[in-house]
Amino acid sequence: MHRKVLTMAIAAVSAVAVNQPDAMAAERTNPFFAPYATQYDIPPFESITYGDYMPAIERGIAEYKADIAKIVNNPAKPDFANTILAMEQSGKLLNKVMLVFSSLNETDSSDEMEKISEVAYPLYSQVSDDVMMNDKLFERVKYVYEHRNEMKLSAPEVRAVEQAYKNFTRNGALLSVSDKEQLKKINSELTDLYLKFNRNLLNATNAYTLVVDDASRLGGIPESNVAMAADEAKARKLDGKWVFTLHAPSRLPLLQYAADRDLRKQMYEAYTSLASEGEYDNKPVINSILKARAAKAKLLGLPDFASYMTDNVMAKTTDNAEQLLLKIWRPAVKRVHEEVAEMQALADKEGANIKIEPWDYYYYAEKVRADKYALNEDEVRAYFPLENVREGIFNMAKRLYGVTFTELPDAPKYNPEVKVYDVTDADGKHVAVFMTDYFPRASKRQGAWMSEFQGAYVDPDGKSARPIVYNVGNFSKPTAGTPSLLTLDEVETMFHEFGHGLHGMLTKAKLRSQAGTSVDRDFVELPSQIHEHWALEPELLKTYARHYKTGDVIPDSLIAKLNAASTHNQGFMSTELVGAALLDLQYGKLNTSEDIDVAAFEANVAKTLGMPAEVQFRYRSPYFRHIFGSDGYASGYYTYLWAAVLDCDGFELFKEKGIFDPATAKAFKENVLEMGGSEDPMNLYVKFRGHEPNVDALLRHRGLDAGVENSTDIPQKGGK
Repeated sequence: MHRKVLTMAIAAVSAVAVNQPDAMAAERTNPFFAPYATQYDIPPFESITYGDYMPAIERGIAEYKADIAKIVNNPAKPDFANTILAMEQSGKLLNKVMLVFSSLNETDSSDEMEKISEVAYPLYSQVSDDVMMNDKLFERVKYVYEHRNEMKLSAPEVRAVEQAYKNFTRNGALLSVSDKEQLKKINSELTDLYLKFNRNLLNATNAYTLVVDDASRLGGIPESNVAMAADEAKARKLDGKWVFTLHAPSRLPLLQYAADRDLRKQMYEAYTSLASEGEYDNKPVINSILKARAAKAKLLGLPDFASYMTDNVMAKTTDNAEQLLLKIWRPAVKRVHEEVAEMQALADKEGANIKIEPWDYYYYAEKVRADKYALNEDEVRAYFPLENVREGIFNMAKRLYGVTFTELPDAPKYNPEVKVYDVTDADGKHVAVFMTDYFPRASKRQGAWMSEFQGAYVDPDGKSARPIVYNVGNFSKPTAGTPSLLTLDEVETMFHEFGHGLHGMLTKAKLRSQAGTSVDRDFVELPSQIHEHWALEPELLKTYARHYKTGDVIPDSLIAKLNAASTHNQGFMSTELVGAALLDLQYGKLNTSEDIDVAAFEANVAKTLGMPAEVQFRYRSPYFRHIFGSDGYASGYYTYLWAAVLDCDGFELFKEKGIFDPATAKAFKENVLEMGGSEDPMNLYVKFRGHEPNVDALLRHRGLDAGVENSTDIPQKGGK
């Protein structure tokens, strides 16, 4: 009943969105129902209306069900082609429309998109459950799985069979009929809860503004950020004032540079209490998610949700993930205490008469950096206009992998800020389409990410598709007087997401389920994080870091300062990240059917870990979207650290051989970027590197002491 009412509401919205006379609307073809007829099959965004989504999703679901029925009713003996490959090729229309809808719902959301999502995602979840719990389909998969060694399959095909079988069992194929219905109910509930969590977070973020009406309070904040705040105020009809928001390009410079301590505290407390109270309070949503996840794990016969999530990736167990994190935790905490002591000494020297608090960390860390290394980030940012950094990532890709990026100015775009590129190989052959969308807006969620509008595959009949990949960021916007000038963190983030993009673009895996970033969650961050290392390497840096006013190349003296300061503040960075990863795992170990006090649980984890008082978890629970906005990184936030062990160890080979050494780049491209998930990830890493990694390279890279005792006890499983 609820969904029928929403569907009627969407129909009304859709009629307005199309905004065409009935006669024209009757003749119009839904863009999803025909080939796109655009270069490289880029979605014709300008032709897609709100009214196109639900009809396409509904037809897509019907076609998907028909595809599955055809597989199930095939009288031939199950084999790889008529079962596993046929499953991979099913649901093309549904996949086509959901790739567009889900992408735009995050990058260009609206009230209309939210209303559609309230119907679309539950329907999508339901049909996914119906397929994964189809007994007859599972019997065919099971037969192929049990006879896989007799079928003369390739190694990627064997892996696809094994993954398909495991996916079915992980999604309830072995459950009784009544338990399957219960699991469907839980999955539907989780889908609704994730939507609510994300909606609350977006609304809470957009609802907050810090308005400054006294220019004297802006002391220390870079001119470009003050100009951004003035532009934001004008957009809100608050001329003559300055408006700061919780979006990173506005929030972080204030925390890092504002001399007004009360202003820093106000911003810090607003951010760390985001979505924690009032109509957008996410704590009740979190409790509902935790209870549903615990019930799901129990139904599937697993001790807890963390066990469910780690079983399917490289880590295999929660304990393995925790042990890795704890090898980093103590060295990071030790460094935090040293960093705080340095900051306190500087504050005392300046006569500040304060005790360093969490809202002082960014500010005094920057002052210590300036004092120790004579490095001022405002000076550094002048050499990193966004367009130059984009040139840098493209140059890196060409020198490493031989690919070239050529802008397609007339290509379809979902937003005017998007840029589109044709990616070609050294022989001029088309490799992929790449899109960038780098600036914050109210319709876009926070953060940075990579995804795709089309995946890659090569079917046995020769039919193939090349990927359409995009990067999204929320970087510092240009103002009337300056271009977009990136912070060092934003530069690294741009390289990071581009690394994900390369993983998606350069794939040569034939199967859809194994192409690009379709790899274990704790392996997927390797390509993104290893490419961060090139950002500040002098050999590349001098090709793109040029002063936005003079065009001068970044001087050797400034590069030397950057290198000297490369491990500055790594205690803080590592501690807030490892702390959040450990917090995530503790949530995953809960087995509760009752509400918990979310704030108290957080505080208990921090206390047990020995979290320094001056540092907060990178994300407080009510805005920890990675783990509560979907299942994506739930009990898997540790994967950033797991992959960091791989990327630091891997980059040491590039440093040894040369950061653009052709043989090393070829080995990484062929064994990691091109292979996708077609082979066990550790085998792929060893083929590239020559050995399995250990944590020492990461500790060296971050300047942390490997000799610190790691004896931290972590919270045990429990209810409240």
